[in-house]
This record gives sequence, structure tokens and C-alpha cells, in this order.
Amino acid sequence: MSDSFRETLETFENPRPERDYTIEIQCPEFTSVCPKTGQPDFGTLTFRYVADQHCIELKSLKLYLQKYRNEGIFYERITNRIMDDFVAVVQPRSCTLESRWTPRGGISSVITVQYPE
Repeated sequence: MSDSFRETLETFENPRPERDYTIEIQCPEFTSVCPKTGQPDFGTLTFRYVADQHCIELKSLKLYLQKYRNEGIFYERITNRIMDDFVAVVQPRSCTLESRWTPRGGISSVITVQYPE
């Protein structure tokens, strides 16, 4: 699944590769499907990264994330998979991905992944 999804991501040249600066991207309409119940999961993804030679192109990120809309996948796995794809394509100096999931049954989750580990 992830390798074909990864091909959707595109980058552009960092306009100031000699400077460390933080880029924050919020994606408040992320959806996937619970693999146990088949019910939709709704979350907000927040990327914070320091680019090296490339920055993520936002339309490609949007299209990439939309591919997960019908995927049955647990929060922990999807957060790590998205981070793996992002790092493979963008090759940032550092990155944090946080996924915040809306409550279901009175329980909400926040998953945070960092690169480098």
C-alpha cells in the first residue's frame, strides 16, 4: 500500500537550504477507517519539519492523504507509515508528525512520531 501511495508525494527546492527554519502544516480533515469496526476515523495531522534540500508540495500532500480515506488501518500504524513516506520523499533535517484523533466512545488518542529518532 504505502509504496504506491508514496509516489503521489512531490517536492520543490528549498529556497533557503542554508537556513534552519520550521515549516508547520496542519491537515484538519484527515480520515481513514477502523480496521476492526469499519467505522470512519477522523483526525488532525500536524507536520513540523526543518527542510534540507526539498520542501513538500502541498497539493500532492493533500492527494496523498486522501488515499487513506478508505483504508482500514490503526492510528499507530498510519501515523508511522505517513512519517516513513514523508521522510523518504522530503528527506528533512528533522520532522515531527502528530496525529490527533476525535473521541470515539469517550476515548481520544494522540500519536507523535519524530525523525530522527
